[in-house]
Amino acid sequence: MSLNVFFKLTILLIIAQLQANPALGQKETLSFWEAPDSLHKGRFWLAAGTGVVAYTGTLIALNEVWYKDYPRSGFHTFDDWDEWQQMDKAGHMFTTYFEADWIYQVARWTGMKKKASILTGSIAALGIQTSLEILDGYSSQWGFSWSDMAFNTAGAGLWAGQQAIWDEQRIRMKFSTTYRSYPDEIVTGVPSGETTLMARTDELYGTDFFERLLKDYNAQTIWLSVNVHSFLAPQNKFPKWLNLAVGYGAENMFAGFENTWEADGNTYTTSDDIYPRHRQIVLSPDIDLSRLNIKSKPLKTLVYMLNIFKIPAPALVFNGNGGVEWDWLYF
Repeated sequence: MSLNVFFKLTILLIIAQLQANPALGQKETLSFWEAPDSLHKGRFWLAAGTGVVAYTGTLIALNEVWYKDYPRSGFHTFDDWDEWQQMDKAGHMFTTYFEADWIYQVARWTGMKKKASILTGSIAALGIQTSLEILDGYSSQWGFSWSDMAFNTAGAGLWAGQQAIWDEQRIRMKFSTTYRSYPDEIVTGVPSGETTLMARTDELYGTDFFERLLKDYNAQTIWLSVNVHSFLAPQNKFPKWLNLAVGYGAENMFAGFENTWEADGNTYTTSDDIYPRHRQIVLSPDIDLSRLNIKSKPLKTLVYMLNIFKIPAPALVFNGNGGVEWDWLYF
């Protein structure tokens, strides 16, 4: 399905809402933080305008961080399934998931009905990610990835399915990252030359906070945070806000497919013994901030937005080398 079709479907949903609300545009005494019973024209245009500005700003920021240093090319596809131990795939799923959730909440704030809001959230989120994938398709460094699109669809589907069936998110996708300091260790090139591991990671992941936040797959963990209370009998005494989270991460990645890279006519490789490239699964408690009893509506909205991040907590880490570790404060 093309990007144009995604946006046309979203527009049709909005038009249907407009036609279904003949009283649209009448003045109402309504708190900013309350959702109206029917579509509110002022809120709709405010949300649409803000969305366009946010989307444009995101594209500009991504171009600065991600695309500007690489030449453009003709549209092409790229099979990157085995790259970065699938950490980028988990990231695609997480991003589409939370975009769908946020867009749904905004749609409900404008007064759209639940079913239309679910469709709007999932279609718009998938459309946004598709547009970014198309940008990849015109970059010489990357390409349009069908596996990325599969995980984008999975993220939107996980969110939309729960919202349609349960009218809530019992399994939330979350994100965490910790700044990594890499050693200034010399890596010898073939046939000659030297670099350092720190120089390599600075090149790969950047040096400032926002670049590292987006790019450093060694530092990231993508979580499925399960609300136990919602799966038990209605009158159970398990805390409503306490979740059990399962995280996926990977470590010691200094190139996409394997720890070998080309630079200045030399080939560099890190030692598998010192830096074994591996995945890891993490178990940790979590808090669903949306289920806390917060009275202030502005604070509740802020906390809801922060709910995409996994809280730091003790964790049991199972790494791909067969090891098990206990971390008193994993983030």
